[in-house]
Amino acid sequence: MAKVFFTKEITPESLRKVYEALGVKLPGKIGVKVSTGEKGAKGYLKADLIGPFVKSLNGTIVECNTAYAGARNTAEDHLKVAKDHGFMDFAEVDIMDADGEKKIPVPSGAKHLKYDLIGTHFDDYDSFINLAHAKGHMMGGFGANLKNQSIGFASRNGKAYIHSAGKTEDPDAVWGDLPEQIDFIESMAEAATAVADYVEAEGKQIVYITVMNAISTSCDCDANQDDPVMPDLGIVASLDPIANDQAFVDLVWKFADENPEHAGVKALKERIDTRLGREILPYAASLGLGSCEYEFIEI
Repeated sequence: MAKVFFTKEITPESLRKVYEALGVKLPGKIGVKVSTGEKGAKGYLKADLIGPFVKSLNGTIVECNTAYAGARNTAEDHLKVAKDHGFMDFAEVDIMDADGEKKIPVPSGAKHLKYDLIGTHFDDYDSFINLAHAKGHMMGGFGANLKNQSIGFASRNGKAYIHSAGKTEDPDAVWGDLPEQIDFIESMAEAATAVADYVEAEGKQIVYITVMNAISTSCDCDANQDDPVMPDLGIVASLDPIANDQAFVDLVWKFADENPEHAGVKALKERIDTRLGREILPYAASLGLGSCEYEFIEI
C-alpha cells in the first residue's frame, strides 16, 4: 500500500521534512515541476516557501508553455512571468518545450490519447519533483499532482491534445471543439501515466509533493483567480501520485464533514464534482499509475 506522509505545518522546514520522509535521494540533475502561475494569479507556490528547498537540491524549475492565450504561451513571455513571480530568485527556470516537443507512449489501456507530447528538455533531467499546489480548477475540478504531471509536463501542443481528448494538437482549434468532460478527465490520467512510465523506462525517478495552502476554487493558471475558500490543510508527499491526490481530496471532504456550514468548502466540493474531478483517480489506477488506497502517516 502506498504511503502518504503529512504535516500540518507549511514552512520551508516542513517541506524539507516531508521530502526526507520519502526516504529517497534523487539522482543527478533535478527538475522541479511547479506552476509558475499566470500573470494576475495569487495562489501559486511562493519563493519564500519553496525557494530554500529547491535551492538545497540545486533544482531547476521546469515548466511548459500554455495552450491558452495569456502571458505564458511563449517561452519568452513565460520566463518574464516566472521572473516577476520570484522563481528566478532561487533557481534557474527552464521552459521545457522552448526548443520543441517529443512524443512518448501512452499506456496500453488508454482510450483517448495515442501518445503524449512533452518538451524536449525533459530528457535533460535525471529526476523530478512534482511539486504541486492544491486547488480547484475550472476545467479539471481540482489540480494537484496528476494535473501537474499531465497538463503541466505537456508541451503547448500537448496540452491542446489532452484537452481535446486526442482530437487535435492545435491550441487555436481546441477551445471551440472540446470533448465530453469525462473524456478530458480520462485523457489527463493517460498523460500522467505516460510521463510516469517514461520516467521509469529511462531509469529516472519522480516523487510527489502537494502543498495545500491558499486553496481556491480556481487554478493558478487563472489570471482572475479567486481568494482562498477554506483554511490551509498542510503538505502531503508520496511516491504515488494517485494516493497523494486522493489524500488531498479526502482531507477536503473530511474538513467539509467537520464543518458542514462552511460555504467555501461547499463551493470547492461543488467545483470538483461538477467537473467529474474525482473520476481521474480510479481511472489512473486502472492504468497502473498507482493506487487510491494509502497509509496516512502524520509527521
